[in-house]
Amino acid sequence: MVEVSGHLLRGPVFLAGETLQCEINFHHPGLLSAESGDGNSGNKIRLAWASVQIICQCTVSESRVILPRGPLPSTVDVSTTGCDTSFVPNKGERGLTVLSTKPKILFCDLSLQPRQTKTFRYEDCIPTDSPPSYRGQAVKYSYKIIIGTQRFQQPTKLLRIPFRVLVLYGLNDLSVYNEGEEVAPSNPFLRPKQKENAVLDIATQVMATVTARKSPHSYNITNSHGRVAKLLLFKQAFKLGDDIVGVFEFKEGNVPCVQYSVTLQSEEQISEECRHKLGQGSAITSFVKHQEMCLHVDETHMAIPIPLTASPGFITDIVCLRWRLHFEFVTLSDPGKKSDVVNKIGDDFTSWRGPANINVETMVWDLPIKIFPANPLHVSGVTLIKSGASMKV
Repeated sequence: MVEVSGHLLRGPVFLAGETLQCEINFHHPGLLSAESGDGNSGNKIRLAWASVQIICQCTVSESRVILPRGPLPSTVDVSTTGCDTSFVPNKGERGLTVLSTKPKILFCDLSLQPRQTKTFRYEDCIPTDSPPSYRGQAVKYSYKIIIGTQRFQQPTKLLRIPFRVLVLYGLNDLSVYNEGEEVAPSNPFLRPKQKENAVLDIATQVMATVTARKSPHSYNITNSHGRVAKLLLFKQAFKLGDDIVGVFEFKEGNVPCVQYSVTLQSEEQISEECRHKLGQGSAITSFVKHQEMCLHVDETHMAIPIPLTASPGFITDIVCLRWRLHFEFVTLSDPGKKSDVVNKIGDDFTSWRGPANINVETMVWDLPIKIFPANPLHVSGVTLIKSGASMKV
């Protein structure tokens, strides 16, 4: 028996374009029992080969999505009996393989003595045009590192390590962001110095720039009776983990607002050529909701946190994910009617007694916003994905 384990050195979250590093260990735990039927001379164990590859599987809801390439391959299709000794990374996986990197061979014909461990380092770059990790109502994109190995005269076994990929569009050509650097004389006998993680450094700067607070945006909220409120939103582009902060001003409105609510929602829209039905609508998912009573309130604010576990906006050939703020305002349907009772208590105090019944109407408004990825090191701290896995061969 050989224990095979893999561990992602930096955590389970990466940006598309980064280099993924995984440490893979092959350990012989000790003496094998006589009943194991190993067949090797002594207690030495021989492994025929080991290979590593990154794949991305796309799984769709067949009641909502039709892929133009044909039906999705089932588990039986990719796990045929003729592949028992071959490296088939999507063996046993459901869905369609939309990304598959070139497999890298770790070794051929490896011998392990009892209590011996061999360690290998696997590195590969995640393509910048990869789809992001996403778990929606109709579409799911999932990434895994597949480690395949085989003992002599035994079938291949696969070790799967899941991880998450965030996509920041515009990082295809990093030379655009390096134009301001001084050009140093080149030496043909020296390897060019490269930053340890240039992609992450540049992506962090880009995300900080596009989500920086600029001039506030002002919105006048009105209905058929007049002006309800004024909303000040300090920015419309955010990162995962940011707080969406806004201020409501009701003092200048002539339509009393009894209550308002703001909900952070994602909109999952399937492309027209992949829709199961022509009139199929978008799938709405609500995340965080802020609700407040605001009758006789001059000014109030909202603060809605964006979960780090959410998926930033993206678009692929199959699905498009957008974000929005969904507002609901409950206003008086007859603003001119005085149904409340105000009693004066002395010169400085008054008591107010609200009406038992009031006639209200609800108005809704959707405000599109943009949500970008966050630093993958921060996202790794809250993810539930484990950065390692192990199996026995």
